[in-house]
Amino acid sequence: MTTLYIKNMVCDRCKMAVEKTLTDLGLQPTNVELGEVTIAGDIAPDTRQAIKERLDDIGFGLLDDRRQQTIDIIKSSLIKLVHYHDNRSAINLSDYLAQTLHQDYSGLSKLFSEVEGKTIERYYIELRIERVKELIKYDELNLTQIAEQMNYSSTAYLSNQFKSVTGMTPSQYKALKTNIRKSLDTL
Repeated sequence: MTTLYIKNMVCDRCKMAVEKTLTDLGLQPTNVELGEVTIAGDIAPDTRQAIKERLDDIGFGLLDDRRQQTIDIIKSSLIKLVHYHDNRSAINLSDYLAQTLHQDYSGLSKLFSEVEGKTIERYYIELRIERVKELIKYDELNLTQIAEQMNYSSTAYLSNQFKSVTGMTPSQYKALKTNIRKSLDTL
């Protein structure tokens, strides 16, 4: 069994693209998660190079550096938390990451800040705001429902945080005709 760590995997389509790429190379992925793929058997150095080249061609990257792998796991874990978990339950971010990565949060926080130039908390806020932008543009929920779904304590708190990150209110964002969302791999 070999585990590969892959950067820029931020959605289910990413998982499908990576799985297809590996299958096309004759490999057998046994588990494909955001940022991490398990493959049956060992991988020869020339095959690893082919994987790296193919992934680079489609906008992903094979991570060999352990520090960068940890950063990518942190990011993938937070993306899962924001996009795929029920955000209605309150969760302590430091406990969540410590449990998910089986590492001390203070070490993870220090590494993340050193490598990314921002705190884990700031990254998490940016992810949440991008998700709020998505929900606003869908126009299926009002701001109160979005605040509840995203586990904000109040609509006012969501609005203040939204404005501090984007420079505009949620209403101003909704009124825009253009979509100025950021892709998750650029956060």
